[in-house]
Amino acid sequence: MIHHTDPFGTPEHARSPVRRLRGRLPAPVTLWTAAAPGGEPAGLTISSTLVVEGEPGRLLGLLDDESDLWTALEAAGRFAVAPLTPADRQLADKFAGVLPAPGGPFREHGWTATPYGPVPGDTWAGCRLDSARRFGWRLLVEATIERIELGEHAPPLVYHRGRYRELA
Repeated sequence: MIHHTDPFGTPEHARSPVRRLRGRLPAPVTLWTAAAPGGEPAGLTISSTLVVEGEPGRLLGLLDDESDLWTALEAAGRFAVAPLTPADRQLADKFAGVLPAPGGPFREHGWTATPYGPVPGDTWAGCRLDSARRFGWRLLVEATIERIELGEHAPPLVYHRGRYRELA
């Protein structure tokens, strides 16, 4: 028999209301990259990114402190953030670790080297790490935006209720 629900999913009554609320808020899908001096680049798909206007501009994000990205970002003191588009779904999944990436996620795609980390497209921000602290189950990373490159406008890739969505 085919079920309309996931038989292995957490029952409705046992689900975290905080997680359920977070799932109802759309979030931008971004790729953060960094390369420690003399090291290989690291990257991670992050959907908890906030750009804050001001002089200078600031960027906030939540990331896993056990990730390769955090190790590289902390060592380098700088990183790149690129908003992803609907054409980048597979790239997002590779850097999220849910899609196989034989040879590593940087092996394919057209990467542009920057002083902040490799970027996949022509729109990105170069950031300087200011601080990081435990925030819930993640690290709250605070950074100063030092450089912005704005290429062709493309619709953003958004994460909502456990799926990627496109905005028209």
